[in-house]
Amino acid sequence: RAEEVPAAQQPAKPQVQANGTDKRSHTVCSRIQKWFCDKFGEYVEDFRFQPEENTVETEEPLSARRLTENMRRLKRGAKPVTNFVKNLSALSDWYSIYTSAIAFIIYMNAVWHGWAIPMFLFLAILRLSLNYLIARGWRIQWSIVPEVSEPMEPSKEDLTVSEKFQLVLDVAQKAQNLFGKMADILEKIKNLFMWVQPEITQKLYIALWTAFIASCFLPYRIIGLAMGLYAGIKFFLIDFIFKRCPRLRAKYDTPYIIWTSLPTDPQLKERSNATVSRRLQTAASRSYVGSSTPAGVSKDEDTSRFHTTKRGNFHEVFNLSENERPLPVCENGWRCCLINRDRKMPTDYIRNGVLYVTE
Repeated sequence: RAEEVPAAQQPAKPQVQANGTDKRSHTVCSRIQKWFCDKFGEYVEDFRFQPEENTVETEEPLSARRLTENMRRLKRGAKPVTNFVKNLSALSDWYSIYTSAIAFIIYMNAVWHGWAIPMFLFLAILRLSLNYLIARGWRIQWSIVPEVSEPMEPSKEDLTVSEKFQLVLDVAQKAQNLFGKMADILEKIKNLFMWVQPEITQKLYIALWTAFIASCFLPYRIIGLAMGLYAGIKFFLIDFIFKRCPRLRAKYDTPYIIWTSLPTDPQLKERSNATVSRRLQTAASRSYVGSSTPAGVSKDEDTSRFHTTKRGNFHEVFNLSENERPLPVCENGWRCCLINRDRKMPTDYIRNGVLYVTE
């Protein structure tokens, strides 16, 4: 029995060691977890999803002063872009022969040696450097096209009520024209990619397939060289010839022809309305010829009443055919007034007249 007692006590020692290792591992894990929470806890909190706050922005009420100020801000902000476009147009038009010739030689040389991208990056760095010097107070002004000083606008305190009203109308007209040009550009691009004019989009489709196949088989150096040479010749030489010869441009300048022939949404709507009205006129003329009513008399389908279609003042003024006539409810016309906001003089804003409604 004395020999069995130590033998029974021997398994208890490894158990004590196992409990010690468990405690040590538990403390090490808690330390690591605490260190991780202290180090990255705030970053983990940022990834928790939180409900969005739906804040409704209060719209500023319409103000003549705010409208004119925003238009002036827009004009000042777009001035660098407009000046850059003017300088590019002057280079293409050879406004300054020496400047355009030097730019053409430098560009073609850079494209031929594969330095086109470094050249554009260097020009961007040069522009930023000049802007830094200008911001420091240096007077650096360089432009191909000389800038024209704008006339000084009178102060708002000296304007009368009618002059302020005219100023608001001018600003609204400029905003209307600007938004119209932007909408025309966006609608043309949309209609180009939406196959509205299949014969025009087909050219773009073939050009994209050709460029894709060429990019798969030809080295990029050759493709870049060809595109760079074409862009330089097109910008400096071909566009210059086309601008001097409008007939050649209208006949051979493919990008110009495609862009001008692309319709906008209002033009598409007018075309569809013209097609529908033409069909209705054709159907009305056929029904008019095949009707059994006497000559010079037509029948109204809704009221089954006969009205004279003898050519009179209505047909002479609007230069219409005899079968087109006003509706019975406005046979003598409705008195109305036309508000034309494009007029500059206040006396031409409102014009009185007579309104006719035909089928």
